[in-house]
Amino acid sequence: MTALAKPFRISLPAVSRHLRVLETARLIKRQRHGREHLIRWHPAGMEDARRWIAQCAAAWESAFDSLDDLLKTAQQKEKMR
Repeated sequence: MTALAKPFRISLPAVSRHLRVLETARLIKRQRHGREHLIRWHPAGMEDARRWIAQCAAAWESAFDSLDDLLKTAQQKEKMR
């Protein structure tokens, strides 16, 4: 893990915490061989992230559409005054 952390200006414990988050998200896989950690990209985990992002995007899209409708209605009412 030291080699992985070397290019970054953060502490080794901080890198370790970031890697745990990526592991929890199933974006990387870690294998331990004694004191060495082999860390590999796990592309299948990206599919879960992609689906989650798509769901969030759909929710935001819907919210913006509703806001747009509300603003258009308010503008029309203002013009009628």
